[in-house]
Amino acid sequence: MSTVCWPYFDPEYETLSQRINPPRVVIDNKSLEDCTLIKVDSANKHGILLEVVQVLTDLDLTVSKAYISSDGSWFMDVFHVTDQLGKKVEDESMIEYIQQALGAKQPGPNSEVQTCLGRLVGMQSMSEHTVIELIGADRPGLLSEIFAVLTNHNCNIVAAEAWTHNTRAASVVYVTDHDTLGPINDNQKLTVMKEQLQNVLRGAEDCRGVKTNFSLGLTHKDRRLHQIMFADRDYEGFSDCSVDSKLNISIDNCVEKGYSVVNIRCLDRPKLLYDIVCTITDMQYVVSHGTIDSDGPFANQEYYIRHMDGCTLDTEGEKQRVIKCLEAAIKRRSPQGIRLELCTTDRVGLLSEITRVFRENGLSIANAGVTTQGEKAVNSFYVTNMSGGPVDMRIIEAVRNEIGKQILSVKDGAPKSKEPSYSLSTLKSALSLGTLLRFQWDRLSNVSLIK
Repeated sequence: MSTVCWPYFDPEYETLSQRINPPRVVIDNKSLEDCTLIKVDSANKHGILLEVVQVLTDLDLTVSKAYISSDGSWFMDVFHVTDQLGKKVEDESMIEYIQQALGAKQPGPNSEVQTCLGRLVGMQSMSEHTVIELIGADRPGLLSEIFAVLTNHNCNIVAAEAWTHNTRAASVVYVTDHDTLGPINDNQKLTVMKEQLQNVLRGAEDCRGVKTNFSLGLTHKDRRLHQIMFADRDYEGFSDCSVDSKLNISIDNCVEKGYSVVNIRCLDRPKLLYDIVCTITDMQYVVSHGTIDSDGPFANQEYYIRHMDGCTLDTEGEKQRVIKCLEAAIKRRSPQGIRLELCTTDRVGLLSEITRVFRENGLSIANAGVTTQGEKAVNSFYVTNMSGGPVDMRIIEAVRNEIGKQILSVKDGAPKSKEPSYSLSTLKSALSLGTLLRFQWDRLSNVSLIK
């Protein structure tokens, strides 16, 4: 058998350009009174814009304006940035972290910084966790049943993110074994967990099927959720965004310059820029130029893009597909309902109990974010009623009475007028008999599915 010889490629060659021309990061707090300027100059590569935006987003920073230029071999961007409280970025540890994360020197494995919202952000090793990826048909109580399965297997939920969109639900969950405080290495246990999670996801009528995977967690969880829902084609069957007066997306071709121009106008919100850039990047398009500007409650974004092969979006079908995918990316994380925040001591079974209370009181979780900071659990939930509509604030108050008003607070959506407090028994008697029977059936179904 003849020997096959392959040419040798030095693994250091891939980073040669960055080592010769290391990224230059300038953080300017003097030029403007109301925001911080962050300027990034670097050798260009596919995905570098997403990397920069991801760092700023993870630090709970808001980009009010940005100028993007990455045509050719060089990447030059300017971002107008504040924290989510509207203040400039002046904390020295935050500035140092940004310079390290965006520059040539990456933050160390134990490097952490606290954001304006009190979250700790740092470089964490995913080898310390088992990462579970889930997608299936959305239904009330689904997240509660997923957490119940993990609790039954003595898993501690370290972090999680769950989104719902267009009748689909996806989640990325980081867990550890409560006994070893490390990843789950028992293959038999993982097999049983996967089977039970699959059964829970199949608990509703589903024409697209369900998926449960254990991954290495090498991809950022928000980006991974976009990828999972994109692969599930959650953008299909979605109405044209032209009927939504608060969301407008258009694509035209600039023949003279050889670009397709994407214009987006929609309600502004945290992480909007990340969601759009992530989708454009993962669809294998390259942003050569762009401008971002916030106009009161609205955001205006313009991108000059080409496919990675240099082609523009020439057919109407391709343009419509990109428009639908961008619309889905914007709406996956758009706030729905009332935002509740839970802050208490972390323990195994906490999320299973909290989400069970939500379900028993007719609350459906549209989006969820779970984090742990040391021994503290800091979790947020956007909740609606079972049909996806507004929630009666009396139910919210009753849920807070049961869980504890000191640990469960209302962050968004609470009315200005003070509502009277009601007991759980009063509220449950006000629910229809059919709704109560459905809650009990869900609970019984959950037990049978897990078994």
